[in-house]
Amino acid sequence: MSDDTGYVPPKVWTWEKGNGGRFANINRPTAGATHEKELPVGKHPLQLYSLATPNGQKVTILLEELLALGHKGAEYDAWLIKIGDGDQFGSGFVGVNPNSKIPALLDRSGPTPVRVFESGAILTYLAEKFGAFLPTDPAARAECLSWLFWQMGSGPYLGGGFGHFYAYAPFPMEYPINRFAMETKRQLDVLDRRLAESEFIAGPDYTIADMAIWPWYGGLVKGWLYGESATFLSVDDYKHLGRWAEAIFQRPAVQRGRKVNRVTGEPADQLHERHDASDFDTKTQDKIASS
Repeated sequence: MSDDTGYVPPKVWTWEKGNGGRFANINRPTAGATHEKELPVGKHPLQLYSLATPNGQKVTILLEELLALGHKGAEYDAWLIKIGDGDQFGSGFVGVNPNSKIPALLDRSGPTPVRVFESGAILTYLAEKFGAFLPTDPAARAECLSWLFWQMGSGPYLGGGFGHFYAYAPFPMEYPINRFAMETKRQLDVLDRRLAESEFIAGPDYTIADMAIWPWYGGLVKGWLYGESATFLSVDDYKHLGRWAEAIFQRPAVQRGRKVNRVTGEPADQLHERHDASDFDTKTQDKIASS
């Protein structure tokens, strides 16, 4: 291998501040808050604290899909959490998610606020709360939840594994890139084979399984993740996955959900905070810049 540095792990690992490549400034080996900061609270029962990473997009896509179905109780305030600045380590955010990861949801619709963290848990909670996008038939429900948890288990190999070493590590390393590229392509093949026999991931109906998987694997085959990774991984080979990725992208609620809490890309696609449906027409960054 070309990247044998002769490194020998010490008997006991110790943290050296700065390790971690592009995100070294927010990485640390301990949990808990680093500073006091209350979270803002808006007018709606659902308060979302997030950023438009693939994990963040899952929840805003579901909320926009619920609103499109007419579930008025799904109105929400989406507050921007700048993870590069360490907002996730504020005391208020840690109170909602002790793991300091986005997204985090606070449901204030009842007498006692309910906190929900981990994107898969939030999707399940909201789908059950509103009775949508999660089948009630036991077999169909099991299929949907199986694919939802497939994403939760597989996604770290794509993001923290392949994405990190291909795009964010301090320097290219052949072994981890090859290792995680192989696993990512295996996962793409799993999805492509499934979508060869089914219109959507969990069956004939669009569900939270699609909403969980699409921001990661749909984004990958659309060429939105990790620089030139789509070419590197030959994503055009996965025809059924490509068909599904484009079909999901064409849904208006998906296009709205992708914009919420986004701080990168085209100004017209960035809605830093969302507090009302009209914000998509008046408060994207291109509208703010021209006002």
